[in-house]
Amino acid sequence: MSKTKPGVEPSPEATETLLTHLIELRDRILRMFIAILVMFLILFPFANPIYTWLAGPLMQHLPEGTSMIAIDVAAPFLIPFKLTLLLAVVLSIPYLLYQIWSFVAPGLYSHEKSMALPLVASSTALFYLGMAFAYFVVFPLIFAFFTATAPEGVAVMTDISRYLSFVIMLFIAFGIAFEVPVATILLVSMGATTPAKLSQKRPYVIVGVFLVGMVLTPPDIISQTLLALPMWLLFEIGLILSRIMERKKAQRRATAGGDDAADADDGPDDDGPGGGGGTPRGGPGGSGKTSGTTRATSSTAAASTSGGASAAARTGYTPLTDDEMDAELDRIEDEQADLRRQREARQSGSVPATDAPADPAAEGQGGEDQADGGQPEEGLRDADASQEDGNTGRDR
Repeated sequence: MSKTKPGVEPSPEATETLLTHLIELRDRILRMFIAILVMFLILFPFANPIYTWLAGPLMQHLPEGTSMIAIDVAAPFLIPFKLTLLLAVVLSIPYLLYQIWSFVAPGLYSHEKSMALPLVASSTALFYLGMAFAYFVVFPLIFAFFTATAPEGVAVMTDISRYLSFVIMLFIAFGIAFEVPVATILLVSMGATTPAKLSQKRPYVIVGVFLVGMVLTPPDIISQTLLALPMWLLFEIGLILSRIMERKKAQRRATAGGDDAADADDGPDDDGPGGGGGTPRGGPGGSGKTSGTTRATSSTAAASTSGGASAAARTGYTPLTDDEMDAELDRIEDEQADLRRQREARQSGSVPATDAPADPAAEGQGGEDQADGGQPEEGLRDADASQEDGNTGRDR
């Protein structure tokens, strides 16, 4: 069945809602650009000192009488400018994430919000931690190694633009690598894997982190090891945190299951006002069976309603899937087609308006006769057909 009908235009409410979201998105993007611009204007007067501070780990290990050089003509201005702009973006990350969160949060469920906020905050802190680890731990070691292995007669004089590209690559590599605990917790929370399976795959993880270190770092064993070991350690931390999270989740499920069972046991067992004491239409003989069936049905419905309400309160509203929606629409169309055919059949074989009973009591009596098994309309149609056949034979 087709999900969209040709020629159907969206309602004005839907169009207005879409435009409202687009306007809000535009406003938040403008705020993000303004925040980066303000941070850049604050840092730009200190562009040269910032670059000098960034080049400190290399300058400390350069041989005496050498320094960094600028090959391009505009490099002394453009490289500090580029560094200041990138630093403004990095320092504005908390505000940028806040704007993104403010736009996305209204469309999330409560349990998604409770999980997203800690993950966003921890991922930001881990990214900053990875950059700090690269500057204070990795840079002094690798620059000391590089400058010490230079052949005799070779003056180590690094270009400022190439140095900036090198350190930016390392900053990004270590910042992303320190997100391993967040990735581990996300995989476990989404059900893609379990802590037990991750612990079984530990040898493959160790090999994988060394391969990632080989790809993301310069071709030396020091930087590769300095990236792989923290990634392995952070993987183990993420594994421990995911186990704690799964244990707490199991405790919450057990507590919620006990509450659901208690609610189902405390539910009413009677059928409401009247209690099923009335005599059913089928006669007195079916009263006990009908009352018992009704009582069992009502208790089952109460238990299922209580469990469904508690589950909805825990997980929020769960919409229908596409297949379920198509099946529901097909069922509604079939019911409408059946009702239309029944209406056409009644209209084609209905009694003339002059012969229809005018008394409501007569109509009720006719309905009861039909319910008891009589078919008045079909009987009239058979009588009319017999009369027509007799008249035809008489004319012949």
